[in-house]
Amino acid sequence: MGNYEAMFIVNPNANEEQKKEITAQLNEVIIKNQGEVLNSAIWSEKRKLAYPIKKFHEGIYYLVQFKSEPRNILKLKQAYTLNESVIRLLIMRSE
Repeated sequence: MGNYEAMFIVNPNANEEQKKEITAQLNEVIIKNQGEVLNSAIWSEKRKLAYPIKKFHEGIYYLVQFKSEPRNILKLKQAYTLNESVIRLLIMRSE
């Protein structure tokens, strides 16, 4: 299993309950694809975006550190693109 970091920009209009639900959804996708979540937290609240993405000018940044098999990363990306709360995502291998 490799170590990975995922950065998500999500809908900035989420309230506290929705933020908890989004965090649970992001972690659940990793677990369902035989991964292990090491750390998951909000990295930045309502940060201004450099340019509009899906008509949003701000976003909430989530950082998730996890372990997964490399073959499952494509499945994770596909699952996250279906989540309407996720505006943008980046998954990187970490050391």
